[in-house]
Amino acid sequence: MAKTKEELRDILDHFQLNEKVTSAEPFGNGHINDTLKVTTDKGEIKYVLQRINHQIFTDVEALQNNIHIVTSHIREQLEAKGETDIDRKVLTFLPTRDGKKYYFDGESYWRVSLFIPRSKSYEEITPELSFEAGKAFGDFHAMLSDLPEGTLKETIPNFHNMEFRLRQFHEAIEANPAGRLDEVLDLVEEIERRAEQMCVQERLYREGKLRKRVNHCDTKVNNMLFDADNDQVLCVIDLDTVMPGFVLSDIGDFIRTGANTGAEDDENLDNVNVNMEIFEAYTKGYMEKAKAFLTPLEIQLLPYGGRLLTYMQTVRFLTDYINGDTYYKIHSPKHNLIRTKAQFKLLQSLEAHAEEMDRFMQKWL
Repeated sequence: MAKTKEELRDILDHFQLNEKVTSAEPFGNGHINDTLKVTTDKGEIKYVLQRINHQIFTDVEALQNNIHIVTSHIREQLEAKGETDIDRKVLTFLPTRDGKKYYFDGESYWRVSLFIPRSKSYEEITPELSFEAGKAFGDFHAMLSDLPEGTLKETIPNFHNMEFRLRQFHEAIEANPAGRLDEVLDLVEEIERRAEQMCVQERLYREGKLRKRVNHCDTKVNNMLFDADNDQVLCVIDLDTVMPGFVLSDIGDFIRTGANTGAEDDENLDNVNVNMEIFEAYTKGYMEKAKAFLTPLEIQLLPYGGRLLTYMQTVRFLTDYINGDTYYKIHSPKHNLIRTKAQFKLLQSLEAHAEEMDRFMQKWL
């Protein structure tokens, strides 16, 4: 339900703002939360107001607590390094007048952060931006690497748990609610053939060989802000999915999204391949910041992360298609099947380049 200007000003009045505000207008192109830029009576954009999508993030208390822990820890790390202009290098969320991390108006949950001036974001990736993105996410992981396991909660349980995603897949196959199973048996067979090898990280975790760290879980280039003056990365943003996970997931999701020469739903599968230049640039940047805290096993498995996240998304798209398109928004009756085939083609390309990618990692082992 849309809010009037008066209602938005009333919501903002519940937060500890330093200046009088006059308007809140839609801002950005996020798909999950509603985001508004807040202008002061001096005509400056000073704050960002967000309505949290509590259909997806059902535990808002845990969500905001995670974000508070992460941003506070990064701020402490930056201060210890003697960094300046820290308010542009980490997100700052403002408490409500009664000291809470969010405001509930009886219908929706809201939060306010400081707007970061003289910043910009990119939607398209290049090798140069990929290198900067790698450094940014590597630095993000490094600054949070000393947080003890168990400090954060899962904001979306089992989000990157491959065993869980396969259970959902098998339930869809068994139920076949939309009667589409016969149409996709070849893809089902390809997924089943790879299932055991794609559950490596869960097995290694149970064996005590792989640990859970603080993950961003949405490592796209548009989830970081660059300095508008010198194009250097300022900070990582969009922290809703920050939670415990494996570093393979974070590097894997960037490879899946950034190093794909085609679109996620490309109907022309000839367009879809892995861009090795993007992979190598991102990995170089990431390892420059992250090598010090990673274990040799994590370093060795980073290229596997790309195959894992691409396989996972193939499974999720096909599960939704079999279920009758109940989760992802679609633009045509076959949209989820088109997505499935495009992701599977990328997976095949990643598999074809697996040895080359593994050799590339040897310089850090």
